[in-house]
Amino acid sequence: MALKTAQEYIESLRTLKTRVYMFGEKIDNWVDHPMIRPSINCVAMTYALAQDPQYADLMTVKSSLTGNTINRFTHLHQSTEDLVNKVKMQRLLGQKTASCFQRCVGMDSFNAVFSTTFEIDEAHGTHYHENFKKFLTFVQDNDLTVDGAMTDPKGDRSKAPHDQKDPDMFVHVVERREDGIVVCGAKCHQTGSINSHWHIFMPTISMGEADKDWAVSFACPTDAEGMYMIYGRQSCDTRKMEEGASIDVGNAKFGGQEALVVLDHVFIPNEYIFLNGEYEFAGMMVERFAGYHRQSYGGCKVGVGDVVIGATALAAEYNGVEKASAVKDKLIEMLHLNETLYCCGIACSSQGFQTKAGNYQIDLLLANVCKQNVTRFPYEIVRLAEDVAGGLMVTMPSQKDFTSDTVVGRNGETIGDICNKFFAAKDGVSTEDRQRIMRFLENMCLGAAAVGYRTESMHGAGSPQAQRIMIARQGDIQGKKQLAKDIAGIQ
Repeated sequence: MALKTAQEYIESLRTLKTRVYMFGEKIDNWVDHPMIRPSINCVAMTYALAQDPQYADLMTVKSSLTGNTINRFTHLHQSTEDLVNKVKMQRLLGQKTASCFQRCVGMDSFNAVFSTTFEIDEAHGTHYHENFKKFLTFVQDNDLTVDGAMTDPKGDRSKAPHDQKDPDMFVHVVERREDGIVVCGAKCHQTGSINSHWHIFMPTISMGEADKDWAVSFACPTDAEGMYMIYGRQSCDTRKMEEGASIDVGNAKFGGQEALVVLDHVFIPNEYIFLNGEYEFAGMMVERFAGYHRQSYGGCKVGVGDVVIGATALAAEYNGVEKASAVKDKLIEMLHLNETLYCCGIACSSQGFQTKAGNYQIDLLLANVCKQNVTRFPYEIVRLAEDVAGGLMVTMPSQKDFTSDTVVGRNGETIGDICNKFFAAKDGVSTEDRQRIMRFLENMCLGAAAVGYRTESMHGAGSPQAQRIMIARQGDIQGKKQLAKDIAGIQ
C-alpha cells in the first residue's frame, strides 16, 4: 500500500471499533468530537507532510525490511543520519502544529523492541524478533499509527509489581495458553492512544524473577476485545465545545491527547508477543525506549518552542514594545534556551551507534542530558512569554463579549464596542489580532497545549529524577577520577 494521505488516515479511524469514554459516557463518534478532533488533526499532519515533495527527505525513507518507501515514523534507524533526521522531522512537526503530534512514542517503541527482542532470542532461543519484524512490516506496509504504551499506574510505588495489593497496577499475564496469553491491567498518560490503529505494550520498570508475569511486551489492535480508553482532561478543554469560541480556544485546529488505556482480559496471539516472562530483559527495553524518547524531546519541544517564541514576539509588537531593549533581551534568552535543547537532540543523535540487531541507538548519556534540560528550559521559555505578553493573556473577556450587541453605554455603546475600544492594539493592528495572539499564548502556556509543551516537558519520557539516575549511571565518575589521578601523579 502507498503512503496514506491525511484524509485516508482520518477515514481509517472510522473503521475501528475503539471504545472511548469521556465525562462518564461512551463517545460513539469520537473521530468528530470537538475535544478529540484537534489531536487527530495533529497526527494527520504527519501524513500530510509525507505527501509534500518539499519535506520528502525528512518525512519518508526506504524501509530496511522491505525496501519500500515508508513514513519515517514507522522506520528502524539505520545510521546516525537517520537519528538526526528524526529530530529534524520532529522540530518541523512542532512548528506546523504547535502541539504534540503523537506518533513519536510508536517510533521509539519500534526501535527499542527491535533491538531488545534480538538479544532476548539470542539468550533464550525464543522467536520474538521474527514476531516483531513481521508486525512492523505490516505496520509499514499499511502506514499505521501505533501507540507505544509503557507507563503503568504503579499503585504503591515503594512496592514491586508482585507485591502490589492489586496486581492490575502493572500490566500482567493472567493466563498462558497454547495459542497466546491473556493480559490485564492498564497504561496511563497514553499519548495519542485513541488516535492509533495499534498499540505496543512494554514494561515500565526493571523486574526480578518474582515479577516474571509482569515482564510482558506485545502488540494488539486499538479496538481489541476487552480494551477501552478513558479520555484525559486538559486545562480549558471544554472551550472546544463552546459555540463562538474559536478565538478563546487559542489553537483551534491542533491539540494533544492523553488517555487511560484499560486491558480487561485481552487475548494476545503468540505472533504478537515480544516478551513473556524473560524478566531480566525488562530493564533493557525500558532504558532503550526511554533513551529514544528523551532524544525525541530535543526535536518536538523545540518546534513548539519556535512557535511560542514567534507568538511572544507578535504580542510584543502588538503591544508596541517590540523595540524595548528588555523585550529584545528576553526574546534572545528564549532563542538561546530553545536552540540549546536542539543542540542536545542533535548531539545524542550524532553520537549514536549500531545495536546487535542492526538498527541505531542514540548516546544514552546525552539523551538523558537532553531530557533533563527539557524539564527546565520550556518552563523558563513560558515564563518569559508570559512576562512579555502581559496580564491581558489571562484576564481578557471572552470572544462573545467582543462581538456582543448588548447596550451598556449612555451613548448606545455595546459590550462589543467597549471591549474593542479598551483592548485596542497599536495603530495598524486589529483588536481581534491582539485577542487571537493573547489567547494563543494562554493556550500554549496554561491551557490544553501546555499539557503537551510545559507539563509534558517535565514528566514525559520519565520524571527529572529518572534522567538523573541514568546520568549518574552513564556519567563514568570513576573514569573521570582516574583522569585526575593520571594528571596529578596519584598512583
